[in-house]
Amino acid sequence: MTERYPDQWEADVVLSDGGTAHLRPIRSEDAEILRVFYARLSPESIYYRFFSPRPSLTDREIEHFTSVDHDRRVALIATIGEEMVAVVRYDSFEDRPETAEVAFLVEDAHQGRGLGAVLLEHIAAAARERGVRRFVASVLPDNRRMTRVFREAGYEVGQRFEEGVIELVLDLAPTETSLEVMTAREHRAESRSIQRLLFPRSVAVIGASRAEHSVGHTVLRNLLGGNFTGPVYPVHPTAMAVAGVRAYASVLQIPDDVDLAVVAVPADAVHGVVDECAGKGVHGLVVVSSGFGETGPEGRASQEELVRLARAYGMRVVGPNCLGIANTDPDVRLNATLAPTLPGRGPVGFFSQSGALGIAILQRTAARGLGLSTFVSAGNRADVSGNDLMQYWEEDPATKAVLLYLESLGNPRKFARLARRLGRRKPIVAVKSGRGTQGVPIGHSAQALTLPDHAVSALFAQAGVIRVEDLSELFDVAQLLAYQPLPAGDRIAIIDNSDSLGLLAQDAAAALGLEVRPRLDLGPRAGAQEYEAALAGALADEAVDAVVALFTPPTIGGYDQRVPERIVRLAEGASKPIVATYLGFEGMLADLRVPGPDGSAAEGSIPSYAAPEDAVRALAYVVRYAQWRQRPVGRLPELPDADRDRAGGLVGEWLGSGDGGPVHATAEQAAELLACYGIEMRAGGGGVPTRVVSMEDASFGAVVSFGLADETAALLDDRAYRLGPLTDAEAAELVRAIRTAPLLLGHRGAEPVDLAALEGLLVRVSRLGYEIPEVARLELNPVMADASGAAVGGAALRLERPLGPRPELGPRRLP
Repeated sequence: MTERYPDQWEADVVLSDGGTAHLRPIRSEDAEILRVFYARLSPESIYYRFFSPRPSLTDREIEHFTSVDHDRRVALIATIGEEMVAVVRYDSFEDRPETAEVAFLVEDAHQGRGLGAVLLEHIAAAARERGVRRFVASVLPDNRRMTRVFREAGYEVGQRFEEGVIELVLDLAPTETSLEVMTAREHRAESRSIQRLLFPRSVAVIGASRAEHSVGHTVLRNLLGGNFTGPVYPVHPTAMAVAGVRAYASVLQIPDDVDLAVVAVPADAVHGVVDECAGKGVHGLVVVSSGFGETGPEGRASQEELVRLARAYGMRVVGPNCLGIANTDPDVRLNATLAPTLPGRGPVGFFSQSGALGIAILQRTAARGLGLSTFVSAGNRADVSGNDLMQYWEEDPATKAVLLYLESLGNPRKFARLARRLGRRKPIVAVKSGRGTQGVPIGHSAQALTLPDHAVSALFAQAGVIRVEDLSELFDVAQLLAYQPLPAGDRIAIIDNSDSLGLLAQDAAAALGLEVRPRLDLGPRAGAQEYEAALAGALADEAVDAVVALFTPPTIGGYDQRVPERIVRLAEGASKPIVATYLGFEGMLADLRVPGPDGSAAEGSIPSYAAPEDAVRALAYVVRYAQWRQRPVGRLPELPDADRDRAGGLVGEWLGSGDGGPVHATAEQAAELLACYGIEMRAGGGGVPTRVVSMEDASFGAVVSFGLADETAALLDDRAYRLGPLTDAEAAELVRAIRTAPLLLGHRGAEPVDLAALEGLLVRVSRLGYEIPEVARLELNPVMADASGAAVGGAALRLERPLGPRPELGPRRLP
């Protein structure tokens, strides 16, 4: 029986060198491109595949290879443009339908780009979907490249040698190793794709108008004015030169290679430009043109076609409707943006979705004296996203901190996964707009978030993201993270020459949960000597983790202008962060700066804030982040009594007996499913009533919430949220994250509840929700917690068929 064409297997993928390809099931009409593909193969590649010379394929062989049933016989091909560049297929054994023979062919010119690995991921996922549990591959001993593809995939591999051929047997059940391998390959490929955009050797500006204030002319002027280190090629249909630089009528007429194309033509001409860029071998596109998704359904369709075309030809797209990209590396000096002001070199990577806000953001960054490593404005974010940039910045030695201005989240669960990993090495500061609506701007390829905003904040915090309220706070925190070390704790010393300023700082610190050491008020006549002594003492004090230095001129008379020099001298090389409110100035002031090679702020420079409260608030954000980094990551506890297969079988049976819609399970069914994960229900019991919910969120996947089960908690919406599956450390944090947690900890002399029992229950519920995505919502209410344990008194269960596998469990693919 031939299954319908499985369009869910189609995917755009990023290859190991940063290029892209399209994967899809083979079709009968692919006969000709298969024939042409085969004709381009070397005799060696053909021999490795068929174990004998075979100069061409017969018509019968072509028909055999292109006729599949998408079940017992499956084939996927990789295309770039109109050409087929690779194929993988499996054929199930008649007597062993759970076992299939698998074979690959990759065109010689595209070998070494990671096509074999990504094809194996996708064909394995398709096989599991069709009930195939293992692959058998016959490989010649000297075909080391293909042997390596199988061995490095992370699956359980068996091997035997017979009649000069190595037979490999792969168990297709995903393993921790196979998932880690897939994640590592995704990281390298997506990082490389961004690196190709940010480090071009040459740039073409397509639509480089001679009109001074036009979009294309502005980008061209900024590229030239920024002293881009490579050649810049204006493309104009009639002009001989633009801005004094020789122009070309088409990108195809440029005599040399073009790495990056900035597209500034009307929206209806962009698709034609993409075709020309593909013909030229351009690596990436920055589409500053508007008139796409932000204009409505027609524009959205055009935007989707733009991305489809670009990826099909191996290109990533920034935009459309974006401000552009910039790289301050002195070996590149790329300003491919519409912004007239670009900050100097510095340790901060900045991603902004908003093109409209981009110019203002860059101006404010420069005004603060905050240096950038790289900047990307994604506009409608049709392709390149903040997730891609985080992959790149994780390994970028020039980036110490990451700033994000987000209007939507295309893949929130992947964002949380990447942020959690990146945040352990480099801080991430984010502004997420749409707090009140959780809506998505018109034109963005993303869905609205369904969780309440405070839940999103909790999930950000779980991943270590410093979520701030607005752009001012973003810069406040960034200038501290960029140039000062992280604090070891929350104990701060305040040094001031104004009692009023000192009290403001002290009140702000107390309100933000910081511990203030005895304040040092030096008096209005304090000068450099007094500040130097006080600061030296605070830095040497083991009971101080950070210092707030406040300095304002006295109301009468002058002030000692040597104060900042002495502060900087002590700060340079100090292991504790110092923030200042110096004369009410804001930013990285020259007086408080450790100068870098080009005069910009270097590590050890002290950030200044307009008001003491701003300085303390920024420090409080950083303290909380440092504490997150210091906390143990935790581990996923082993649950030897959990029976995932039985749980999956029960859920499949209950859903199969329905009409295809949601199934509201009976109390008996809910109890039976819970028992599969070692969770028993029992009525009665006293103690504190709590409520545990596991839900399958459309954006984040498995989410667990916890709170007390009473009217007051419901009225205050006092619930804490975490992504599943929970580690033991995360379960402990979740129990203590609600405001009413003291009622569980022995408030006013009451006996504390058995926290370990609650934490164990949360671990099991989160694992159930994560491993069985059909569990749309599971509510345990009440869970009675007392000193003897946690008893589940009631359960409500709703089951639904998920739209598809969770992205992190499926093969790599672009959205």
